[in-house]
Amino acid sequence: MQNSGYSSLVLSSSFSSSLSSYPLFLLHGKMANSEETSTGNSQWDTILELFDVKAPAASTPVNGVVSSDITIDTSRNLWFRLYVPTVSEAGASTTLPVIVYFHGGGFMFWSPDLKPYDDLCRRIAGALSAVVVSVNYRLAPEHQYPAPYDDGFETLKFLDSKKVEGFPANTDIEKCFLAGDSAGGNLAHHVAVIAGDYDFQALKILGLILIQPFFGAEERTESELRLESDPMMPMERTDWAWKQFLPDGSDRDHPAANVFGPRSKDISGVMFPATLIVVGGLDPLQDLSRRYYEWLIISGKEAKMVEYPNAPHLFYAFLELLEFSMAISEIKGFVRKLLTK
Repeated sequence: MQNSGYSSLVLSSSFSSSLSSYPLFLLHGKMANSEETSTGNSQWDTILELFDVKAPAASTPVNGVVSSDITIDTSRNLWFRLYVPTVSEAGASTTLPVIVYFHGGGFMFWSPDLKPYDDLCRRIAGALSAVVVSVNYRLAPEHQYPAPYDDGFETLKFLDSKKVEGFPANTDIEKCFLAGDSAGGNLAHHVAVIAGDYDFQALKILGLILIQPFFGAEERTESELRLESDPMMPMERTDWAWKQFLPDGSDRDHPAANVFGPRSKDISGVMFPATLIVVGGLDPLQDLSRRYYEWLIISGKEAKMVEYPNAPHLFYAFLELLEFSMAISEIKGFVRKLLTK
């Protein structure tokens, strides 16, 4: 298959701000099952135990966006935080696209109601004039593969019912985008693949937005080896996360991790949306993101990769950084282009 012509690579300027406070974002996370689970890293265990900064839903507009929590299935604690902009750039008569967002955390940590993700999704909703659905999916080790993928797809089917409380009347479910960071980017990819074989009543997935997606492979990449002891994504911790999430006895060439490997699904014949991949030049996962981009092109899919050379993993957690604003502008342009096709 021939590529559609949308593929490209964009390089940003380097970080303009100090990252001296960068690890503070990790203080906002807490392990889902801290008593039963240990990372094997005492510093990480201490951080994850001691800090749990939550942000409640806000029915009163905050930065022009209101939010509420919607339950899908209480039996598996499947719910989402809904963000709705109170003012659209183009006016009230314009329909609002839907962005389904999956948070990161190695399939083991965090949730939509943590303040960094609440801030991020609120900013996305306001900047893009979009309804954002931030999904709370089940976490490992209690819920291994494929539980998060099942939860993500179930969320799409729920939205497809057109009975969502809190959706504005001008919400257009036919203009849907999937997005996620780190493990959430991995999740968004797999949900897109599953959705490609499903006949929705109204929902249509136009695009996929992956921010530093968490992929893996048995063969180490140059960036993994060079940044093996990276404080944010050390190889030892990512290997440990895969062991917790993947089925017992699996290795990193399992299709959930190595989506472009020998055991992965051939998506050349699958309905798959145009994809934007955001890469950090100080992220150990960067080479895997590049392989993913190349794999999409070879598979005949529309893909664009934007790289911020001096950005570490989770750079997008710092909303005050110039690079964050640049990434939001890139995502906004990507969404707008697909909405006007």
